[in-house]
Amino acid sequence: DRLSRTRLMALGVSAWSVATAATGIMQSFGQLMSARSFVGIGEAAYATISPALLSDYFRRSQRGRAFAIFYVAIPVGAAVGYLLGGWIEPALGWRAAFYVVGLPGIVLALLALTVTDPPRGATEEAAGAATSQPIAVTLRGFAQNGAYIGTVLGSAAYTFAVSGLAFWMPEYLLRVRGVNLSSANFMVGSVTVVAGLGGTFVGGYLGDLLSGRMKHGHLWISGLSSIAAIVPTWFALTVGSAPGYVVWLFVAEFLLFLSTGPVNVAIVSVVPIGARAMAMAVSIFTIHLLGDAISPPIIGVLADISSLARAVLIVPAAVAVSGLLWIATAVGTAE
Repeated sequence: DRLSRTRLMALGVSAWSVATAATGIMQSFGQLMSARSFVGIGEAAYATISPALLSDYFRRSQRGRAFAIFYVAIPVGAAVGYLLGGWIEPALGWRAAFYVVGLPGIVLALLALTVTDPPRGATEEAAGAATSQPIAVTLRGFAQNGAYIGTVLGSAAYTFAVSGLAFWMPEYLLRVRGVNLSSANFMVGSVTVVAGLGGTFVGGYLGDLLSGRMKHGHLWISGLSSIAAIVPTWFALTVGSAPGYVVWLFVAEFLLFLSTGPVNVAIVSVVPIGARAMAMAVSIFTIHLLGDAISPPIIGVLADISSLARAVLIVPAAVAVSGLLWIATAVGTAE
């Protein structure tokens, strides 16, 4: 919110790329954890700054589609990770996988330096200065912003669900459905890339369409798509034979990915222009703390207590929570 965003992005990309490649030469668990920590730091810097930067490239009526194109990297990256990992590890060893995905990032970091950093609020229809407040004042404003709090908490529940599904689905297919692990990884990766691409693009378009007709249109799309995803997610985890569970997994992921772009547009749209990067930073911290940091281990503990088949059923419950929170926020802050 204060310094050059493009230079900070380049620094973040460099940090996570070098740390990713360095993971391949680590010799102990402590060293591995240190390298992965720096990956997280670099990724967090990029993920915090990029949405704020995109908001200054595109008008509000275009942001859903712009964010959709940007966030499509999530399903594509996840799918490519599954596919590359499944091919590189048996052929070249696990260390090579980190070299392959880490080193090219240095080139991307240099490309980031060529990106223009427009003035804050450059595409806003209402003229106004994008001033940065002291951090304490900004955080106090977030705490008093009902639309922001509801959107972020819904995102945390959503992240809990999606990360739990992504982490455990291959293992679930192996242990519960009897699919070998390489086939399970390929299946999950293929479904994720196709459903993710389609869902993310369609969600961005629908978010822009609805936002032109009603307040919090992007948030409505996010909430309704999550509600619609509850039943398909349940069936994906309970239907006992293929291709049934594959079809339901595709439908569930398509609906879940509809909210990828719109919910992030909603976050940057309900905070002051000069606080967008900080808003994304707090959001990312919260969704990791309450979402993907705890989802896989919670499902693992529940699986040890009962069974993996029962433990994963917490995922559709979390999907329901996210949808209800987003819809309640859209209704409660409509005035």
